[in-house]
Amino acid sequence: MRRKSRTRRGQSAENHERWLITYSDLITLLLIFFVVMYAMSQVDLVKYESLSETLQTSFRSGDGQLPKGSGILDGAYTKPGQTGAISTKKDGATGDQINAKVNKLEANAGQDANPNKQAVMIGQITEKDLAFRKQEEMLQQTMSVIQQYIDDNKLHDALSVTDTPKGIEIRMSDRLLFSLGRAELTSLATPTLDKLASLFSKLNTTISIEGHTDNLKMAPGGRFKDNWALSAERALSVLRFFVDEKKLDSAQFQIAGYGDTRPVASNDSDTGRQKNRRVEIIILRNVVQPST
Repeated sequence: MRRKSRTRRGQSAENHERWLITYSDLITLLLIFFVVMYAMSQVDLVKYESLSETLQTSFRSGDGQLPKGSGILDGAYTKPGQTGAISTKKDGATGDQINAKVNKLEANAGQDANPNKQAVMIGQITEKDLAFRKQEEMLQQTMSVIQQYIDDNKLHDALSVTDTPKGIEIRMSDRLLFSLGRAELTSLATPTLDKLASLFSKLNTTISIEGHTDNLKMAPGGRFKDNWALSAERALSVLRFFVDEKKLDSAQFQIAGYGDTRPVASNDSDTGRQKNRRVEIIILRNVVQPST
C-alpha cells in the first residue's frame, strides 16, 4: 500500500489552465495590432496644414480657367479630425488669412533672392515653388492683356497669342509689319509693337524674336540672297525697334531667322504662304520647375 501511494504522488497532475497561455498571447498580439494601426493613422499636422494652404491658394488663384479668376474653393479649410464641412471661422483659416501667409512667405523669399543659393524649405513651399508660381502668373496676365488688345482692335487675322510649353507665343503676320519682300517696319507695325514694348518692360524673362518666310525664291539681284537672310533681317528689325526706339534691355532678347524651314501651313497656296510669312515673339519660360 505504501509503494502504491508513492507512485501516485510521482505522477504529474493534469494542468487545466494551459489555455491561459494561448489567451494571453492572443491578447498581446491584438494589443500590438491596435497600437500599430493607431500609429499609422496619425497625421503630421504641420505638413497637413502646409499642404492644405498650398492647395487652397492654388484653387483660389485667378490663373485658372474659371470665369473672372474665381477659385474652386472659397476659403474652405479644415483640419484633421474635423467634419470637412466648409467653414472659415470655426474649422480653420479664412481665405484672407491663407493669402496673408502666402504673401509673407513670398516676402521672405524675396529678401534673399540669391540665384546661386539652393532653395530653402519654408514649410512645404520652397523659393523655387514661389518663383515658378510668380512666373506663371506673369505669363498668364501678359497673355490676357495681349488677347484683349487683339479683340479690341480686331486683329485676329494678323495677330494671335497662344500658351505653349516653350512660353507665350505671339504670332504676327508680315502684313502687319513689312511690305512684301522687305525687312523695314511699316507704320502699321508701330501701335502693336508699342503695346508689346510696354508689356516687355515689366518682364524679367528672355524674349525670343524669330523670323519665318514662305518657300518662294528671292528675285535675282535683290537685296536678300535667300529666305534665310530675309527672315533674319526681319527679326533684327523688330529687335531694333524694342532696343533702339523703346530703350528696352538688349540682354532680354534673342533673335533667330529660320527662313522657310518651319512652316505652319502648306506652301502650295497663297493662303498657306501668307501664314508662313510671319514673325514670332516668344516670352520664354525660365528653367524654373516646382519642387517634387
